[in-house]
This record gives sequence, C-alpha cells and structure tokens, in this order.
Amino acid sequence: MNNFDFYNPTRILFGENRTASIDEHIPGDARVMVLYGGESARRTGTLDEVRQALGDRTAVEFGGIEANPKFETLMRAVETARAEHVDFLLAVGGGSVIDGTKFVAAAIPFEGDPWSILTEHGANVHSAMPFGTVLTLPATGSEMNHGAVVTRAELHAKLAFMSPHVFPQFSVLDPTKTYTLPQRQLSNGVADAFVHIMEQYLTRPAGAMVQDRFAEGLLQTLVELAPQVNEGENDYAVRANFMWTTTWALNGMIGAGVPQDWATHMIGHELTALYDIDHARTLAIVLPSLLREQRTVKAEKLLQYAERVWHITEGDDEARIDEAIAKTEAFFEGLGLSTHLGAYDLGEEAIDAVVEQLEAHGMTSLGEQQDITPAVSRRILQRSLKA
Repeated sequence: MNNFDFYNPTRILFGENRTASIDEHIPGDARVMVLYGGESARRTGTLDEVRQALGDRTAVEFGGIEANPKFETLMRAVETARAEHVDFLLAVGGGSVIDGTKFVAAAIPFEGDPWSILTEHGANVHSAMPFGTVLTLPATGSEMNHGAVVTRAELHAKLAFMSPHVFPQFSVLDPTKTYTLPQRQLSNGVADAFVHIMEQYLTRPAGAMVQDRFAEGLLQTLVELAPQVNEGENDYAVRANFMWTTTWALNGMIGAGVPQDWATHMIGHELTALYDIDHARTLAIVLPSLLREQRTVKAEKLLQYAERVWHITEGDDEARIDEAIAKTEAFFEGLGLSTHLGAYDLGEEAIDAVVEQLEAHGMTSLGEQQDITPAVSRRILQRSLKA
C-alpha cells in the first residue's frame, strides 16, 4: 500500500426530511446563493424546502446549470454572486450542480482567468467560498469529495479540477428525493458509481486489503440493487442503500493508498464533450473495451474481481477473465446502457475526433501504468464500435 493522506471534512445529514437541518449549519447572517439545474427542483418542492430552511437569510437563486455544467453558465453565476455580495453557496441537485457550485466557489475569490482553474486542474486554487449541498440525484459522489468536472462548450473541452478547498461543508442525503427521478437518471447513477469504484479498484495489486474489500462490497451492493432500482418502485431501503453506495464510491476512502486508473473517464469525457452523450453512458461504452485491451496488465486484479464480485471460479485464467468482462458488459446492458458506439450512430470518424481531443488536452499517458497512449485509446474505441 502506498503512503497516503486521507482527509474528508464533509458532514453528512442523511435521511428523510433532513433538508430542514441546513439551518443549523449555515451562519444566520449569511447571504446565500442557491444554485440548481432545471425545473425539477422547483416542481418537486425541494426548492421550497430549502427556502423554508434558510428562513430570514438573504437568498439569491441561480438556476439553469446544465447536466454537464458549462463554464459559460457558471461564470454568469460567479458574476451574480459577486454583485450580490454572496458569502455562502448552496447546491441543490445532482453531481452536475454540485460540480458547478465547486467551480463557482473557487472562481469567486480567484484572481486571474478562472478558466485556468481547470487547465491547471485546481493546483492554483488557494481559497474558495464555503458551500453545502442538497443532493437530489445520487451518482457522482461529488457531495463528499473535492473534485469537479466542467465543460467549455466553445472549445469542446471537458476538464476536471481538484482542491481541498472545495469539499462541501455539509451534504443533505434524503433518499426520498430519488422518488421523482426519471428511470434514465437512476440507471445512469448506478453505472456511474460502478465505474467510479472500478477506476480505483481494478488496477494492479497494492496489498490494500481494506480498500479492496470495501470496493468489492460496494460493487456487489450495486449489482444486487440494480434490478430493484430499475424497477422504479419507491422502496426507501433500496434508495437509501443506493444513495449511500454512490457517495462511498468516490469519497476518497477506497482510493487511498492505491493506484488509480481513470482512463475510462478521460476518454468518456471527450465523447460527452463532442457528442453530448450522457456521462454514464460513455463510461459503459469505454470500460468493457478498456478491460479487454488491458487484460494482460490488469490480469491479477481481473481474476480477483471475477471471483470476489461475480463468483467466477471455473475455467482457466483466460476464460475467467473473459467471463468477468462479459458480465460487466451485461451489467451495463441490463441497465439499458449500450456498450457500443454504434448505438449512438458513431463510427471511425468519431474515434479520430476523440483521439485528437485527448492529445489536445494532454491525455497521452493514461491509466495506472500510464501506458494508455493515444494509439491505445484508439484501439479501445475501435473495440467499442459494434457488438
């Protein structure tokens, strides 16, 4: 196991009707900006709950943050926050709204071009405005980590940044908020969390028994919950476990002290930026093909994954690896997520465009071994062309 620092200051307020609790965690004299996405936050009553919890505090609302939060939109939020002398932010929504709020929090006090926050991946962030979150869509884990992804539409660029200054101070996790979600978003959330875990787990052995067992338990939980989540019934126990699993998938614990991959995400980000495919659906396209391409360097962990997550114990090493990858692919397909570019009417021309963008963004040595070059990324995408 590698040396590591583990730090996570986010307070979790978990359970039904916890939105009212934010009153205890925001200064009484705060000037609050509430950031949200579309009309669902208003239609479902969540915004009304937030307004009631804020009480007499001055509150400014900023809506319209996209499913892949756009730099251009977020800069308007920054301008509004500065003009209104806001000193606390509150994100109401899923990972995109929370990611966007993290960028706004970092950009408000930032001196210089805020785009450099993303091009420097957060290395130049030295302070941020405090903020909390009310999670309505479990998927990304952004409610309990210090990373965010933002898209700049004019550049077709989707870049990530991380900073210890953008941990949420608190996050409200109310499983009943998932009851009004469309099935597509629920399925995407399961897939997104699954791949988050895989990016930290299915790399190379690091002697990290605790992290491995946590990761395997989370993967097994998602496999078990997926059919029940897909049924769409408002079962509190199912949704509570689903919400908590997606948070643990990316709150830093299972990634502490272990090598991490993230090539699936980097390639997937380019697919989203170029072709506006749902983030989780790009991950379902890329991961099975990446595992096939990297099966030799990942062989030891693939065999561990096969046995501990999918209970595959019969056959030689190659057969067990084949079956584990096939089950992974079937898992995504069972959620309604295609694992091939052809399902989105994309062919070789899309591969050229994605590889060009990877090179433009410096993504030339991806993966835990840093051996996924643009040529390897091209082979991964070629494997993803069709069934």
